[in-house]
Amino acid sequence: MSSSNSPAEPGGPTAAQDVDRELLSALARDGRASFTDLAERVGLSVSAVHQRVRRLEQRGLITGYAAQLDAKGLGLPLTAFVSITPIEAAQPDDAPTRLAHLSAIEACHSVAGVESYILKVRVASPDALEALLHEIRSAANVTTRTTVVLSTFYEDRPPV
Repeated sequence: MSSSNSPAEPGGPTAAQDVDRELLSALARDGRASFTDLAERVGLSVSAVHQRVRRLEQRGLITGYAAQLDAKGLGLPLTAFVSITPIEAAQPDDAPTRLAHLSAIEACHSVAGVESYILKVRVASPDALEALLHEIRSAANVTTRTTVVLSTFYEDRPPV
């Protein structure tokens, strides 16, 4: 497959791009799908699918495979988004580094707007959230604004 058949490149979709997108979509939904299952889905041989998947990995379009865990089942039923803002505008912009050791922070997004970052956190209880907020404020020298999630209808949807 030539690089001009990349789903990441502009231009009209080609048959190769469609197959790559279909493979990416299938793997995003089930990273444990066998090459046989993928081959049946896209109408190619198992060896052709294996080569395409390997190329998608080499080009960085597939960055890894992971198990999706049930946070509630793991005892972490409370999800919240924590917006953080530096207390002093002149302080170094190193909050992600200062907070990296806190395993309750599932994601850290740099954002435009009043806040500098939005953190997605998962904890066991409101008391645990309160303790985490104290740790965040202390470790990064920031103020916080927190939104607690009541329910989630979908999450981690693949982009293809």
